[in-house]
Amino acid sequence: MATLSSTYLNLIDIHKQNNPAIGEVIEVLKRQNPILDDAMAMECNMGAVHRHSIRTGLPTPAWGRLYQGIPQSKSSVQQVDDTTGFLEARSGVDTRALKMSKNPGALRLGEAMAHLEAMNQEMASGMFYHDTATTPEKFKGLAARFGTLGGGAAGNQIIDAGGTGTDNTSIWFVTWGDHACHLLYPEGTKAGVSRFDKGEQRVLDTDGNPYYVKEETFEWHMGMAVKDWRYVVRIANIDVSELAAGNVDLYKWMRKAYWKLQSRRMDGKSSRIAVYANRDVLEALDGLGTHGGGTGGNDYLRVTPRELEGKEVLTYRSMPLRETDALLNTEARVV
Repeated sequence: MATLSSTYLNLIDIHKQNNPAIGEVIEVLKRQNPILDDAMAMECNMGAVHRHSIRTGLPTPAWGRLYQGIPQSKSSVQQVDDTTGFLEARSGVDTRALKMSKNPGALRLGEAMAHLEAMNQEMASGMFYHDTATTPEKFKGLAARFGTLGGGAAGNQIIDAGGTGTDNTSIWFVTWGDHACHLLYPEGTKAGVSRFDKGEQRVLDTDGNPYYVKEETFEWHMGMAVKDWRYVVRIANIDVSELAAGNVDLYKWMRKAYWKLQSRRMDGKSSRIAVYANRDVLEALDGLGTHGGGTGGNDYLRVTPRELEGKEVLTYRSMPLRETDALLNTEARVV
């Protein structure tokens, strides 16, 4: 099974095309947000809103007989509107500091990097945890869609690892593609970060005294859509304290997630598949491999380094494992 495709542009590709300078910055920032390596972005079809249909049922075929008709049937769909939100940051450097600097451009970039990293971390967190039901100015992330066990549809894509309390974490198997999960940006705009150089601006210090800065602002529009819930799986309720004690059989739960994932049977030409976890989960997986836990099977079934698109990455069943600090160890139990 191919897991990564170079057919579709990811956010890194789009950044480089729209603004090469920002693209190089995002290359650095993706180390904190590896989702940028995988996620595909699509333009909304209704301004800042993307309207699409989720298939909830298939038509019913019928065996034919001579001199007898075929009953009419159709698939069932549900119309969904996904919205976008925008995140902004403003960076300013004292003009006097710029005059004294041998490389004022690098000085401004250094200050901008802090703002961009903060935006980057906020967006990474939002992809998993934002919910328009409680924060309508943001966008709807994955946990808001895969937040209730069972009951059909997305609930069937959640695996309960048994943790209770509020010290849980999750592992996510995500398929990125126009038929699966993808990011959004408003119609007529561009994906990713936009930079606006505001030039020299008069500002006030904390005492109300004026001084001048060279100012730039950054803007990032983003939303998320899940076209087909079968292409995402969440392993929820992983008890972090039990994980640290070595009492969680991670490979058991990851095996179950793999067999729930619709895209495991696809050729990878129209999608990218990746597995997201935080450092504690990946350390536990590393420990299982190092100390022989879960052995007795092919290395393909465990965490192993592989070369994908010219890079060495950790993989599980050939799917890249991405470390992201956006996934918390303080999740409440999903019920």
